[in-house]
Amino acid sequence: MAFCYGHRLLNYSGKCRYLHGHNARAVITLERDALDARGMVEDFSEVKRMVREWLDEEIDHTLLLCRDDPLLPLLRQAGERVYVTQENPTAEVIARMLYDYVAGKGFPVVEVAVWETDTSHASYRPGG
Repeated sequence: MAFCYGHRLLNYSGKCRYLHGHNARAVITLERDALDARGMVEDFSEVKRMVREWLDEEIDHTLLLCRDDPLLPLLRQAGERVYVTQENPTAEVIARMLYDYVAGKGFPVVEVAVWETDTSHASYRPGG
């Protein structure tokens, strides 16, 4: 599932300390011990609709910033669309956010990977 976001990382010495954006892609892995009567783990269209709605409302075309980012008050005052995270909004944190959302909706998610670029991704799977 594709989405766009901007962010920057605090306490980081690389290029990602500056505001920048990504055209990202999320890969959500679902798993069950047995298939349902339709021969499915889940209906992909149902999962896609639910995730797309959340991404559109919360993340897509939004600036993700850590709650400690000094730019946060200025951007809010300017009316910019900002999603506040408790920690640096890394690909790993975004993958965990997506995992938690999908799992919270009752889907049997086992892993979420977020591709920040064509060559870089991070995955979140609880417990290791």
